[in-house]
Amino acid sequence: MDTAEQDRATGSPQRKRVTDLLARATVTELKTVWEALEPQPAVEALRGPETGLVMVRGRIGGGGAAFNLGEATVSRAAVRLSSGTVGHGHVLGTDRSRARLAAIFDALWQEVEHRPFIEAQLLQPVAARIEAAERSKAEETAATRVDFFTMVRGED
Repeated sequence: MDTAEQDRATGSPQRKRVTDLLARATVTELKTVWEALEPQPAVEALRGPETGLVMVRGRIGGGGAAFNLGEATVSRAAVRLSSGTVGHGHVLGTDRSRARLAAIFDALWQEVEHRPFIEAQLLQPVAARIEAAERSKAEETAATRVDFFTMVRGED
């Protein structure tokens, strides 16, 4: 069993990172890399793309009892490449083409010969964009931080 087959079989942390980044990639990022891919593989749709609802569950304080928070719209797709590799894509929202492209790139990433291209051209830029947005938000939040302190009076 080669490394790609092991990743598919075990649901490795690397594959989870890839599916997370693909779900957070914009349609423009996905289309740009798809158009740069030569040759583009033949793709067969196994499921969808289709749109539906999922129930979002929450926890008070992150550790309390779970409760139904509400519903979220999700699009998903499953594809098979001409090589037989199957990929899955799930994205928030109703953009079915984004879900389809995410599934294609999931399948391509599983193939060892395409992995370096997908990592360099798509996954690393998406990760950098997400990190920059999170850093910017943290800096913006830190700028509004207020430190409270209590002065001890001599009466106590």
